[in-house]
Amino acid sequence: MEGKSQNRKLKLWELDRVSHEEFSEQKKFPIVVILDNIRSLNNIGSFFRTCDAFNIDHLYLCGITAQPPNRDINKTAIGATDSVSWSHEESTSELTARLKKEGYTICSIEQAEETKLLQDIPSLNEEKFALVFGNEVDGVDQVVIDSSNYVVEIPQFGTKHSLNVSVCAGVVLWEFTKRFI
Repeated sequence: MEGKSQNRKLKLWELDRVSHEEFSEQKKFPIVVILDNIRSLNNIGSFFRTCDAFNIDHLYLCGITAQPPNRDINKTAIGATDSVSWSHEESTSELTARLKKEGYTICSIEQAEETKLLQDIPSLNEEKFALVFGNEVDGVDQVVIDSSNYVVEIPQFGTKHSLNVSVCAGVVLWEFTKRFI
């Protein structure tokens, strides 16, 4: 048996996180997240929690994407439905067109013929980003891809063709938020 650990795991109350009120008042990173017809309530809840963790400005739930309050969303969001600014939009393509006019760079997270690899994101000079994550089966709608400034792809080296959409969000949001910290 080895000696006592010198790197004690912190308790939740020791993490010194901002309060809900402080979070709502702090300046957010200029990133919005768009869910394009996400089916899984657990995935939606995970997006709320991830958007909270990465200080995202707004979360848009589009099309068939379910909305809080919902027991299954809340189960994975663990309170983030109260801290993250969110709204519902019927049409992802109309939303992205509006955001583009407001100066957002639209990035669909998808596999396509012409993509920007995630590791090349630091080369982008734009200031505000709208990141579109697609349906678990069909991905991001082609109309949205066609109107995107970039299609961003996470390189993968295994046998599977994709990541779970909420796992994908964690990877992508970290890469985008690094530019603002």
